This record gives sequence, C-alpha cells and structure tokens, in this order.
Amino acid sequence: MTQEFKVLVANSSHIGFALQICREMEESAKARGTGIAKRSPDYLESKMNEGKAVIAFAPDGSWAGFCYIECWGHGEYVANSGLIVAPAFRKSGLARQIKKKIFELSRTKYPDAKIFGLTTGLAVMKINSELGYEPVTYSELTQDEAFWQGCKSCVNHDILKGKDRKNCLCTAMLYDPKDHYTPEETTTEFKKKEKIYERFLRSKQIQYLKNLKRNNFLIVVYSFFVNLFLHNNNS
Repeated sequence: MTQEFKVLVANSSHIGFALQICREMEESAKARGTGIAKRSPDYLESKMNEGKAVIAFAPDGSWAGFCYIECWGHGEYVANSGLIVAPAFRKSGLARQIKKKIFELSRTKYPDAKIFGLTTGLAVMKINSELGYEPVTYSELTQDEAFWQGCKSCVNHDILKGKDRKNCLCTAMLYDPKDHYTPEETTTEFKKKEKIYERFLRSKQIQYLKNLKRNNFLIVVYSFFVNLFLHNNNS
C-alpha cells in the first residue's frame, strides 16, 4: 500500500527534529560504509529557519525525511545536501518526492544558480537524472573553499585530498539552468549507461575497502613496532 507523505518546506516549527535527523544521517553513513560531511543540529535548524530545507512526514505525523539547500560561490552554485529518509520509509518513493521538492525550491530561490550534488548511490543518481542533472567532473563544481572544507569531516577525505580534489568515491552531478538537456533526455541517457555507472560505483567502493584494509594493516604494524620500542626502552 502506497503511503501518502506530506513533503513541505521546513520552517522554525520543525527545529525539534534537527537532532533526530543528524543522528539518522550519521547512522546511515556508517551502515553504508561511506562518508558524509557532518552537520550539527544547530546548522540544520538554521536551514529550517531560513526556509532552505524540505522535511517530510508520514501519515501518522512521524518524521520521514529531510534535505537542505547550501549556497556557494556567491550564489553561482547551489547544492541539495543531506538527503535522508528514515529507515521505516525507505524504498517507498519518498526520496524521489523530497529530491523533486528541494530541486523546485532551489530553482525558485536561486533561478540562475547551477545546482549540483555529490552521491555514492546509484538510486540518487537515477533520481537526479530524472530532474535534468548530468554526471560531471569535479572541476565543473564550485571551487568555493568553504564547500570543500565541509568534506573534512567525511571518512573519505583522505581519498579526496590524495587525488588533489579531482575525484573521490562520490559521483558529481550538475544541473545548469543556462545549458542543460531536458529531464527526458538525461533520464534516457542514464538508462543507457546505468550498468556502466553501477560497475563504476562498485569499483570505487572496492578500491576504498582495499585502501582501508591496507591502512589498518599499516596501523597495526606501526603500533606493534612502537610498543616493541617502548618495551625495550623500559626494560
């Protein structure tokens, strides 16, 4: 049975959900084994107060999902960030409803801005393509240092840094209001290349796990020799 969610622009009356949303964002990232730029409840509250967020509720009034807008490069770029759906409502189509609502809000507030996103999920890539986003290189995103500083709290930041900010586990997607294909065109193009994207994302995840195992092994070896050195010096 399809649930009828209420998806609306958040305001000051919703700030009581900020802590719950932050916790779910963190738990979701841990479960996927990927990283997100962490945000505090205060930060999410500010987005709600400014009318730069979308919040969703289930028919029983319980919190169901969230997403917010960030502005970069003096308004040249806008990011739809922090998309999260409560576990009980995943695979219900709610993520698509939230993405559509936050996209419409972004176009209303910043009609001339380029809208971009970073994602590690194929499902989000599919939704973005239905809105007219296209996969792009990191060089086409904002170069605003404040945006990239936010990536420091992500568990994958070392990968981003090691690649000189040209690539990471996330895939970049962009909607340019002045130069874009129609949603029908980007959706068709995504369907053609979906298997390629899937393999590409999987290869990124495998490489990340290999690097993680290697780093953990080096940490263990380093700790062993440090402890051995300390033991010999104390004997």
